[in-house]
Amino acid sequence: MTLLQAMHIPPAVRGFKSTAPEGTVFNVSWAGGHVTTIAPCAPGTKAVGLLLPALVDIHLHLDKTHTVHETGAANGDLFRAIKMIAQHRETWTEADLRQRMERGLQEAWRSGVRALRTHLDWTTTSKRPLSVNVLNDLRMQWRERLDIQWVSLTALDHFDDLPWAQGMASQVKSMGGVLGCFVYRNDALKRKLQRVFELAAEFDLDLDFHVDEGLDVDANGLQAIAELTLAHGWQGRVACGHACSLSVQPIEQARATLALLAQAGITLTALPTTNLYLQGSWNETPVPRGITRLQEARQLGVRTCIASDNVADPFFPYGCYDPLEAWALGVQMAHLAPAEDWLDTVTVAPAQVMKLAWDGRIAPGCPADFVLLNAHDGLQAMTPAGRHRRICRQGHWI
Repeated sequence: MTLLQAMHIPPAVRGFKSTAPEGTVFNVSWAGGHVTTIAPCAPGTKAVGLLLPALVDIHLHLDKTHTVHETGAANGDLFRAIKMIAQHRETWTEADLRQRMERGLQEAWRSGVRALRTHLDWTTTSKRPLSVNVLNDLRMQWRERLDIQWVSLTALDHFDDLPWAQGMASQVKSMGGVLGCFVYRNDALKRKLQRVFELAAEFDLDLDFHVDEGLDVDANGLQAIAELTLAHGWQGRVACGHACSLSVQPIEQARATLALLAQAGITLTALPTTNLYLQGSWNETPVPRGITRLQEARQLGVRTCIASDNVADPFFPYGCYDPLEAWALGVQMAHLAPAEDWLDTVTVAPAQVMKLAWDGRIAPGCPADFVLLNAHDGLQAMTPAGRHRRICRQGHWI
């Protein structure tokens, strides 16, 4: 049996009830790869570490990763970045993709990630992208270490080609993927989204959207997705990332849209690193922060996540595969307080979206898959020193 003494376990990740006073720390023991007991320490015992479940990164782009030295950086221009990566995509080979994607997986593993979901560009109408084949090989190689999911990322307008869209959706289903697309101020928006939902129903696919990734007040893709989710009975099967436009819309409009999301069981994911980089002016200090309305979403009952998004590509030339870095930036950008109350955005909430066997709550009987931070509370976890960590997987320190 292994014992950790005097651990601070944030309430946001607890799966056990405790009548102990606020500020109580706990001794946690495990054997055979699963937690056996969680016992409160004596009153006044000081925490020697902050214990989290292993991390879950719900929104990544492993096919694009570590390309910025070839593509250059887009310096805040989303559509320039799309063009830059499209040109670079023509040079991709299986060997290149495998090397870059495996590098990303290694970085995530070393950060304490146990599961991740990556979007893979699906733009060709003639054949399946190389990245899908490579990722499925990597899923098998990494299956004992990482639970890996993938989403097809396609521009919404491509769904006008129904035979091609049906063929793509069929392949996504056969290869265990999630159906996704990029939505931003499209003409005939709701008609095109209707087709996406019809394909999801036909092939029994979950949906994951890039939506309203900009600061245009008239971007209303998020609202349309919520309405169609309710109309098709797809509650609990839809995730939406970005939704930056929500931050610049009138608060009454934003709250009405978020209320629809809550009713439809849609998860809202903020991507603070990429959107801080892409949104706002590059000719002066940017005032809009490019992050969606996380506080209001949670107040209205919307499940919220924070994720790493792009790493070292034209969309975001910096970054790393560490959800805690994205969490810390999101806390600062969106004024999320207390900080530790939002640690479920990189642990429990994304695990629920991915329908993992373990929802990430620490409780007797749960897997002994932990990240132990060199912090006593959420405030210290906001510091680089506080995010120094040890990682335990299947009951063993790695």
